[in-house]
Amino acid sequence: MQFQDVFCRKEKKYLLTADQYRHMHSGIIAHGMQADEFGLHTIASLYYDTPDYQLIQHSLEKPIYKEKLRLRVYGSQVNPDDTAYVEIKKKFKGIVYKRRIALPLPEALQGLQKGCFHEDHGQIGREINWFMQRYDLSPACWLGYEREAFFHPDEDVRITFDENVRYRTGNWDVTLPPTGTLLLDEGLYLMEVKVPFAIPLWLVDLMNECNARSRSFSKYGTVYTTALYTQERNSHG
Repeated sequence: MQFQDVFCRKEKKYLLTADQYRHMHSGIIAHGMQADEFGLHTIASLYYDTPDYQLIQHSLEKPIYKEKLRLRVYGSQVNPDDTAYVEIKKKFKGIVYKRRIALPLPEALQGLQKGCFHEDHGQIGREINWFMQRYDLSPACWLGYEREAFFHPDEDVRITFDENVRYRTGNWDVTLPPTGTLLLDEGLYLMEVKVPFAIPLWLVDLMNECNARSRSFSKYGTVYTTALYTQERNSHG
């Protein structure tokens, strides 16, 4: 599989009940969407922020432009020498831009700690370096979940379903078991629809059939508002 380091697309999010999930899941398969080669797999992300959570606070204000930095790894058991991805995710006027570099996990963690990656990582590496030099960043939130991703062989549309979303506000070692506090109520799924332009009409009809409505939702933002904000206030008590 060829490594993709740049993404540009619209992303719409939907919180689904179990019944809505089953309707959407069977409906997209009936339309010809296919599960990607990874099947149901585990994703863990370590979000970086300033000591006063400047990045997520700004994001929650719903500005025209926002950005975040995270380390991402894949698999229910992450080994110390596995590949990691350091990603800058930006959103401008509703369009999501994701740029990332892939490198061994120890090198990724070292670069994030030092605030600098080697020039071999090219333009994206320089953008990440600039980002880290602009902010005083450190780990702020660990997020893990199981994801099933689908693509259409003839249409430029990608759909993901996330379940068992959980978080930690400490224990930043991504090689630890991917356990944490549940973020969503039991039985809820987070669906994301990712398209370059408009959502296909067949998919709009399918979502209308089960009354699935898009909503603004940030995993890290929800952790901040439900857990980190209280911790921050208490620390300044």
